[in-house]
Amino acid sequence: MIQHRNIVLEAEGVSKSYPAQDEKDQMIEVLKSVDISVHQSEIAAIIGSSGSGKSTLLNIMGGLDRPDAGQIYWNRSSINDWTSDKLAEERNRQVGFIFQFHHLLPEFNALENVYLPGLIAGTPLKEVEHRASELLERLGMEGRREHRPSQLSGGEQQRVAIARALMNNPSIILADEPTGNLDEKNTEIILDLLTKLRETEQVAIVLITHEKDLAARCDTIFELRQGVLQPG
Repeated sequence: MIQHRNIVLEAEGVSKSYPAQDEKDQMIEVLKSVDISVHQSEIAAIIGSSGSGKSTLLNIMGGLDRPDAGQIYWNRSSINDWTSDKLAEERNRQVGFIFQFHHLLPEFNALENVYLPGLIAGTPLKEVEHRASELLERLGMEGRREHRPSQLSGGEQQRVAIARALMNNPSIILADEPTGNLDEKNTEIILDLLTKLRETEQVAIVLITHEKDLAARCDTIFELRQGVLQPG
């Protein structure tokens, strides 16, 4: 059962505000004392309307942005006081990201895109090539490893992005609308892959989506409404 597994990602009292565009000295509170815990091998969905702050919360949980208040923990360690260098190093090691538009590097082929985080972590080339090849094979992409992103379909690009997110054996994957740019068939493929990977890789997945049908397939659902996160 999920409740007996380790908590690998936790947000505690997280708040974030941004300046209003049309009114001087006015602030918009996007997140209001948000609390969330995600366990090993759990898939947690965060739903909410467009502009509700879902991506802001994901960026803060992934160490891409800093909260105004509150704490973020990865595997029980607070990341708030880490230097930028330590945060970048640990993020590359502990967290994998999947985005709606893939963000693959166009000048590199699929294999190179997948193993790049491993090289950044200092793993020898032979080891990262082996790991990347293995991941692409598991995701049904072994025949496309030499293809560049422009030669791949949207669904194939997203499978490469998933392989890249898994490269360094993270304990956390943060997925921001990972099926938002895919057709129904590829959406099913990606969701099935994520469901299997959370068990085979023992990885926690936080899925940001505005689609309630997708969220219904996750273990837990949270809804972000007017800056407040509550059970969905």
